[in-house]
Amino acid sequence: MDSITTIYLIRHSKPIKVNNNFNNDNLQIQNEKSSLSIEGEQIAQEKLNKEEFDNADILFSSNYVRTIQTAKYLADKNNLEINVVSDLGERKFGISSWNEFPPDFEIHQFKDENYKIGNGESQKEVRERLLNFVNYLLGEYKDKKILIVGHSTAFAFLLGNWCEINYDDCYKFKGNTFFDGKWNYCETFKLEFDNNNNLANIENIK
Repeated sequence: MDSITTIYLIRHSKPIKVNNNFNNDNLQIQNEKSSLSIEGEQIAQEKLNKEEFDNADILFSSNYVRTIQTAKYLADKNNLEINVVSDLGERKFGISSWNEFPPDFEIHQFKDENYKIGNGESQKEVRERLLNFVNYLLGEYKDKKILIVGHSTAFAFLLGNWCEINYDDCYKFKGNTFFDGKWNYCETFKLEFDNNNNLANIENIK
């Protein structure tokens, strides 16, 4: 009987808006420290309480506060610890001020996988970082149910390894559209890999 390894990619819930004008942390640290709002806690509790996420074998989260705070709902319902992995973090902008941020940055980076600014990361670099971790999981946790809580842009770039992705437009796998490209909080994708670690199916879980 063929085994299937299932990986769920789950975006974090809604963060709180803060004023960082008096904060001396650099932009990367500010981003990593961003926490969930009260509404974000409610969204996570509601959306992650589905049977779909029951009986998971292991749970991973990026090292950002908002992903760990989201993952705790999955940890509680499955009686699992949260394995924090820095390589699951969001795409790094690599700038010290938002004034350095080009207005066309997002769409430019989607169209050119090598484009980046400052000492930030390109689409290709982010995809390779996450793909290396997925390949590790496929080797170590074959035939398991794996939950990963992370970030929309990083996940989008990862999905580009197997799928046709577009900026704010539909995503396709084997020619079939499975996602409209509009990322909601706790947006979830179910990836099923066969014995040879090939992606056999992908589904947007609502």
